[in-house]
Amino acid sequence: MPVVDMPLAELERYGGLNPRPGDFDAYWDRALAEMRATDPRVELVPATLQTRFAECFHLYFTGVRGARVHAKLVRPREPRAKCPALLQFHGYAANSGDFADKLGWAAQGFVVAALDCRGQGGLSEDVGGVKGNTLQGHIIRGLDDEPDALLYRHVFLDTAQLARIVAAMPEVDGERLGAAGASQGGALTLACAALEPRIKRAAPIYPFLSDYRRVWEMDLAKDAYHELSLFFRRHDPTHERIDDWFMRLGYIDVQHLAPRIEAEVMMAIGLMDPICPPSSQFAIYNKIRSKKSRVLYPDFGHETLPGWSDREWDFFASL
Repeated sequence: MPVVDMPLAELERYGGLNPRPGDFDAYWDRALAEMRATDPRVELVPATLQTRFAECFHLYFTGVRGARVHAKLVRPREPRAKCPALLQFHGYAANSGDFADKLGWAAQGFVVAALDCRGQGGLSEDVGGVKGNTLQGHIIRGLDDEPDALLYRHVFLDTAQLARIVAAMPEVDGERLGAAGASQGGALTLACAALEPRIKRAAPIYPFLSDYRRVWEMDLAKDAYHELSLFFRRHDPTHERIDDWFMRLGYIDVQHLAPRIEAEVMMAIGLMDPICPPSSQFAIYNKIRSKKSRVLYPDFGHETLPGWSDREWDFFASL
């Protein structure tokens, strides 16, 4: 079997390299308390696209720190009973996609909500307001500020806030929630499941935002992780505080959220992934304590994975 990282037997034992802050659980408990205290001020705006079997909306809500966050919402026009719901999360710098690509789930009886991440390719607001570098990178947004200023803290909370909003909709069965996404979307899928225990099934594909120090030491601080290299060059060129920076990144390292997940997880991993190395993905997978399975693609990297969409459909169809 070809490898770009570790042999599979080592990956299955790998425990991650990036440190976990000692106050990690208190950090996220405090963050969740802030989210719950935020009035979401939900607004539904009908979209231009409508169909005979599904209604399409732009959903807006207020997230932590006052940002107005956008998601696309598609729901069955005449549901026969309380619906399951599927939350979708997009890749880095992208957006929530078209309404049309969500209609299959609505035809199956699902409510679908697809988040636009703050400051990326969609309609969500990035309120900014942090010290330090904001150019070329969301991983490092707020890194040179206090830990509660980290942008991905807010984005992770947006996923949980969206789940809460959807679960409270009268047409939704709040105990039948799923989450799915690839790359950044895979990371957000896992973060959402960790922060909202009503997520029952999660299907992440080659998740991003994990084991930053491992990525750095593999000399893969490029492509989606390029901002790590830029940060050190600009803020710590002699690496005098490198341990402090990676410890702070530990707050937004998905591997450390993984033990909080209660959902059933089905994860796709490409063993030739040069962007999110397999070890960084196994660092997450190996820490998940709930029911889990992994689908390995030995010859595939960070790309479309054949057959995955059908697997995902079967995984959620019985939600």
